[in-house]
Amino acid sequence: MTYRFDFSVLLPYWEQLLRGCWLTVLLSAIAITAGLTIGVLTALAKQSRHAPVRLAATCYIETIRNTPFLVQVFFMYFGLPALGLSFQPWSAAVLALSLNCGAFSAEVIRGGIDAIPRGQTEAGTALGLKPLQVFRFIILKPALRIIFPALSGQFVLALLTTSIVSSISAEELTSIAQSIDTLTFRSFEIYIVTTVLYLLMSLGFATFFKAVNRVYFSYPVK
Repeated sequence: MTYRFDFSVLLPYWEQLLRGCWLTVLLSAIAITAGLTIGVLTALAKQSRHAPVRLAATCYIETIRNTPFLVQVFFMYFGLPALGLSFQPWSAAVLALSLNCGAFSAEVIRGGIDAIPRGQTEAGTALGLKPLQVFRFIILKPALRIIFPALSGQFVLALLTTSIVSSISAEELTSIAQSIDTLTFRSFEIYIVTTVLYLLMSLGFATFFKAVNRVYFSYPVK
């Protein structure tokens, strides 16, 4: 083996790598926030009394969950312009990630909602609470307590999935690493560093979500 490792060639690019980390975290945070909102609405749609609403929610979930994310990104960026809907790479990445995160979150949230005893919702209705109040105070919060560990795993996965959007030149850590690789030709070093940065970000996300779970969802259900 004659390859000589030299990580020093990456030192001039440390600001770009940190910027890539920031863009990755920002992209993940936007996708997680939007995806959680979409997931809650979709989970509610699956509980709807109206069959067309349930069918639309089911079609959305099954389509996203059973197709590759790379294809979804290409559809957003290359396919939708044929219908007159054009997006910049980063906007297409945000949209694709949000819809993907929303579909997977919806099934997790629906499972949590189904785990709440029906008697609790009936009791809330009997006390005169409005449907939105019943959902917010009696269903959603206990459901989140049950499903938060699973949701946290989905959110960490969303962080790692951001690397795929480099395929449409959306700026984040992987795309910046690829650019540095073309300048330095030190593929081993740049992707080792990139791997370590993703690992640190994933561990940071996981630690953050564990702290949130401990603060907001570790108390006994009353």
